[in-house]
Amino acid sequence: MKQEELKKILPHRGNMLLLDEAEKMDDTARGTYHVRGDEWFLDGHFPGNPIVPGVVLCEMLAQSVCVLLSDKMTEGVTPMYTGLNHVRFRAPVRPGDTVELESKVTKAKPPFYFAKGKGTVGGKLCVEAEFSFAVMGA
Repeated sequence: MKQEELKKILPHRGNMLLLDEAEKMDDTARGTYHVRGDEWFLDGHFPGNPIVPGVVLCEMLAQSVCVLLSDKMTEGVTPMYTGLNHVRFRAPVRPGDTVELESKVTKAKPPFYFAKGKGTVGGKLCVEAEFSFAVMGA
């Protein structure tokens, strides 16, 4: 699914929608984001050596796992991060890179969901994490 379809699932808009496309395959979500170089989060991080901040990579992972929970993402429902564990940044992500994301839900105790994910660029591991969030109504 492209961004317009993702907007039906995710509440993120504008420069906070950090997936270009995503798909759900059985129990795995796969998504991509191409770093153009003009993103707000690169401004000042770091001058002359732009690198995507780790927290932004974690947000990309969280948005990708929401694709797996699309049946729970109804109007007025918002996924909220509740935790990050075992986060590791293995390689920098730079302008021109396309981040390939893969995530899986490992446990569900609605409204809480636990997941693990990773992000790669050209097959090289850049980020991996375990995370949790709650799917909450307004």
